[in-house]
Amino acid sequence: MLVLIINTYGCCSTNNEEAADNRFQHGTVYYQDGRFAAWPANHGIWQWGEEILVGFVEASHKERGSHTYDINTARDKYARSKDGGLTWVIEDAFSNGQSGWRFNHQISDDKAEEPAELEESIDFTHPDLALTFLRATNVTGPSHLYYSYDRGNSWKGPYLIPDLDTEGVATRTDYIIDGKDELISFFTVAKSDGQEGRVACAITRDGGINWERLSWVGPEPERFDIMPSSIRLSGSELLTVIRTRKVNGQNLLTSYLSTDNGKTWERLNNPANDTGSGGSPPALLKMDNGILALAYIFRSQFGSRLNLRFSTDDGRSWRDEIVLRGSDGANWDVGYPRMVQRQDGKLLIIYYWNHGGCPERTPYRYIASTIVDPAGFGIW
Repeated sequence: MLVLIINTYGCCSTNNEEAADNRFQHGTVYYQDGRFAAWPANHGIWQWGEEILVGFVEASHKERGSHTYDINTARDKYARSKDGGLTWVIEDAFSNGQSGWRFNHQISDDKAEEPAELEESIDFTHPDLALTFLRATNVTGPSHLYYSYDRGNSWKGPYLIPDLDTEGVATRTDYIIDGKDELISFFTVAKSDGQEGRVACAITRDGGINWERLSWVGPEPERFDIMPSSIRLSGSELLTVIRTRKVNGQNLLTSYLSTDNGKTWERLNNPANDTGSGGSPPALLKMDNGILALAYIFRSQFGSRLNLRFSTDDGRSWRDEIVLRGSDGANWDVGYPRMVQRQDGKLLIIYYWNHGGCPERTPYRYIASTIVDPAGFGIW
């Protein structure tokens, strides 16, 4: 592993091996000199045929000890593609109706709206629905939601998310639609000691007006379980993959299976035993052929990597890790992927990236894309 990291870090000026591999191609969703862009996994991704919408945070670049941005300038943005992720147009979340303050959406006091109670049911089966859950602060929340019936061109909200008898909900977007009024969501919440965090499975049966906590996904961790990515396998089976950190500092991905629609959970084998320095949230997808795809990042100060795994047995085991990107000098401040499958069967992965290890390249964080052909890896 050490040799691999050193070699990928050292060839950041060319990236020849990846460029020659026609099984995948890298692109840029958003980049602007002097700006910082990051964290698609904190928002959501939605798809209507060739039209794709994904959220992220954009801010002024500022050198500091951790993420290189000026939090006082942070605003939520959206990128929209109408050609399957080849080209993108950037939209401002506030201009489209997302007017609630949160720590990475710095709306001024005179313009920010307080979240209200949802009084009218959301139609979860609306063909142009987009639904997003956003947290105000990182550990105890609170969190709120928006929804759209026009593919995110305009949003209704913000609406309150109840704490569900927890220390506070600080969640991202992860849900499964089961009907016009019924939706299962996986919330990241504070632990009993008020620290980050664990995963709760919740359900609404009346279009989002009322919520019930169905279960905890796994026991309360000593460090944290956060940022799940979940799918429905069958009429009774759910699978979730979770970003996990242990007290010894190990970062990994864990997974759980429910065979009773979220009431109880069984721990499965870890999809990835090491996700590097800081760890990575997962992006889990059930492809059209039933095979599962899992995208995630191995984060390292000495060359991060974008990885992909496949499972042909509903997540009980995972094929070997495929490195899609890792030779262009990205330091640890990358990742947070979202993923969809295009109409041509190819996967589109959206994440943030940088070239911080390459003195000859601009190191600013930007939103990147990788389009992958699963057939090129023997997956049909």
